[in-house]
Amino acid sequence: MTAIDRILLALAAVSGLLGVAASAAAAHGDGGETLKTAAQFLLFHAPLVVGLVALAGTEAMHGRLTRFAGAAILAGLALFSGDLAMRALSGVPLFPMAAPAGGLVLMAGWLLVAAAALVPSRK
Repeated sequence: MTAIDRILLALAAVSGLLGVAASAAAAHGDGGETLKTAAQFLLFHAPLVVGLVALAGTEAMHGRLTRFAGAAILAGLALFSGDLAMRALSGVPLFPMAAPAGGLVLMAGWLLVAAAALVPSRK
């Protein structure tokens, strides 16, 4: 396992933790549907990144592209879910257009997952 893999796994774990925390806050009335959406995105994508790291070390997927896809997913989550959480909890956006930019980065991450599955591994 590479250092990048360890960083991606740690960030995926933090995403899962934040997803649970945001779900709890949304369930107790703080942030409503916006915070619930942020939590769902975190909780849906955290296991994806864990799986991508596991696949990156195999010949099943192109390792570099798989790791890049995981990084893109995490960056998209930070922008998208971060912006939604900031708006829900403080009323202030992360920055203008952060959520749409994060959504585009998430979609690009998924496209990279497809590319990593189709591009032959170099092993």
